[in-house]
Amino acid sequence: MPELTLPNCTLYYRDEGFADAWDSPAPMLLLHGNAESGLAWNAWMPLMGRHFRCIRPDMRGFGQSTPMPHDYAWSVDELVGDFLALLDHLGVGHAHVVAAKVAGPLAMRMAATHPGRVRSLTLLGTLVSGQASLGDRHASWVQHIEQHGVESWARWTMPGRLGSDCPPAMLEGWTKLMGATAFSTQIGFIGGVPGLDVRPDLPHIAAPTLVVTTDRSGIDGVEATRDWQRQIAASELLILPGDSYHVAATHPGIGAQATLDFIRRRAA
Repeated sequence: MPELTLPNCTLYYRDEGFADAWDSPAPMLLLHGNAESGLAWNAWMPLMGRHFRCIRPDMRGFGQSTPMPHDYAWSVDELVGDFLALLDHLGVGHAHVVAAKVAGPLAMRMAATHPGRVRSLTLLGTLVSGQASLGDRHASWVQHIEQHGVESWARWTMPGRLGSDCPPAMLEGWTKLMGATAFSTQIGFIGGVPGLDVRPDLPHIAAPTLVVTTDRSGIDGVEATRDWQRQIAASELLILPGDSYHVAATHPGIGAQATLDFIRRRAA
């Protein structure tokens, strides 16, 4: 199995691509959101796999990586360190980084503190402050998980995540994917989300950055997103129609093509 052994966990990852045999595609690091795994990027792979070496880790605690105990002290910098260790393990000096939802702050911290490792940055449906974006919702999420489990929480929150136009089969599929997360991992991780705050990192991000959101997203709004996006010097904002906030899942074709076009135009 493709795994990286770290001091206190094992990190599972996928390292794949579908470029022609004579090509040497640039590496792309795809980072999934809370209660997901690298499988979250499957719909992106037909396009991205043709043009990039796609590295899809299961973040520690999630997917096929080692579950973490409920009292684990989650750290943005440690998670960033996991991704850097994986790139080192694979002999990758720098990569295009694509991040969805709560992986966005991790990618922003990585770009701000290790600029030589990030060739470009794409942020989809993300946030910069857990407390500012989630507010009182967080407490009810924790309570629901404690009382009813991870899958029930995923089903309860999925309509807001995937929007009003999402077909039932997709809602159920994402519920099952997220619901498979270990209880100890999820209750511990989500407890730390309000403490996420990478706003001080924004002016230090030098990589060309594409920020993608929807015009009626349930996480922040267009103007709030624009306010923090403008603090990243080499950034652009793409606004797609819809009311989902997991835009990487609900708009995979548009999102992947926009990312490819952005990289070709700004960071080839």
